[in-house]
Amino acid sequence: MSSDTAILYSFRRCPYAMRARLAVAVSGTQCVLREVRLASKPAALLAASAKATVPVLQVHDGGVIDESIDIMRWTLARRDPERWLDRDDADLIARNDGRFKHDLDRYKYPDRHVSDAVAHRRRGLEFLSDLEARLSVSRHLCGETRGIADAAIMPFVRQFAGVEPDWFAAQGIPRVRAWLGGHLASPLFASVMTKFTPWSPGDPVIMFPGEISP
Repeated sequence: MSSDTAILYSFRRCPYAMRARLAVAVSGTQCVLREVRLASKPAALLAASAKATVPVLQVHDGGVIDESIDIMRWTLARRDPERWLDRDDADLIARNDGRFKHDLDRYKYPDRHVSDAVAHRRRGLEFLSDLEARLSVSRHLCGETRGIADAAIMPFVRQFAGVEPDWFAAQGIPRVRAWLGGHLASPLFASVMTKFTPWSPGDPVIMFPGEISP
């Protein structure tokens, strides 16, 4: 491992970590991947970031980036072969990370939040209906090819769709379903969803990303 290689702490199923891995992978920025067990976070993660959440990117100069969208922008600023940063919408991403994520959590985990799941499902669908309108004029959220907005938002739509798949399939958002399905079927998505054993000090180094099939 080179001394200038970054270290990415991640958790496979976390949508924030997922979108960070998508940007790292598409940029081709090599880093060391450390899968985290959330119930038993490694001391190295806790020392790197007081937030103690994933993802965390520890860069070679000792700096730490512990917001997923900042990891995306950092890695794409270094190398952006698909020009994802040209297809950005900070306001749309903020809506996803704010109100939509709020509703998603209370729809998926009503007992934990003591919430009305149906009400939050309805509000979440309002956001998806806005995405449907966007997708009526272009194949992706900010143009004809995928970009950072798609990668930043897709993992959360995936999570929403997975709560009640039959209900989701019956809603009047066919373009959102096709957009989501296309991303989930892509070689890029497959490349960031490999299962790894949670990391412990002394384990073999896992370099990420690996090869992405065409």
